[in-house]
Amino acid sequence: MKSKGLLSILTFSEKRKDILFLLEEKPCTLSGIKDYFNVSSPEISPRIKEMVNYNLIEKTDKHYQITPIGRAMIKHFRPFLEIIETIEKNESFWEEHYLGDIPQSMLDNLMDLKNCEVVSDSLENIYESHKTFTENIFKSSFLRGVSSIFIPTYPDFVVGMAERDVPTSLILTEKVYSKVRDEHREKLELYLNAPHTELFVIDDVKIAFVVTDVFFSMSLFFNPDTYDPRDDLVGYDESSLKWGSDLFDHYKGLSRQVTSI
Repeated sequence: MKSKGLLSILTFSEKRKDILFLLEEKPCTLSGIKDYFNVSSPEISPRIKEMVNYNLIEKTDKHYQITPIGRAMIKHFRPFLEIIETIEKNESFWEEHYLGDIPQSMLDNLMDLKNCEVVSDSLENIYESHKTFTENIFKSSFLRGVSSIFIPTYPDFVVGMAERDVPTSLILTEKVYSKVRDEHREKLELYLNAPHTELFVIDDVKIAFVVTDVFFSMSLFFNPDTYDPRDDLVGYDESSLKWGSDLFDHYKGLSRQVTSI
């Protein structure tokens, strides 16, 4: 029962959690804590007393400070909060889409996408996000991507990048690769013969994304048979770019390289 009480101390009170985070940074007097949260003594004192009783914080002279137990708890509690906040921020995106082809190791680090936003298009203009997509691509110095869908404008677009000597590494599903090979053979040869390009083929994967030095953009399927063309999860911060790069490396390890047709 004691452990359940200790868990509730942090999970059932935003204020207690925030006090612990504050004292993780530096010791504070009661006056300092009140000023930081802009509250009165009757509002904050019971919270502090509870945390002292559970050995999360302690008082030394006039200052409250985090205890070793409190610091150990917060080390594990912070990632827990971050992944909850990440999911809640774009809750419908994660609830409505098929996640079966994202490896569990990547989902375990989903908090790395906490700064991402969902860019959605209306049904009348479902490809408006591709304008933002192409604008970001033109700012990028390299591109890595996985595609399980075929968009008619992309062969010209990718060949254009190759001709500008932009390092480009692509992973296509077998179906997409076959379509490009059969219907855009000349463009595929131009891409393969460019000096800074790589092409890989994977059996099948229900995800589409790109990652560059500028942004990460990912679109998913509603289910294994239905692609969602409207919603893209887009991020620009370092943790989002690393998550996307790690995901690309995962699929690259499952793919075979194509050097000629």
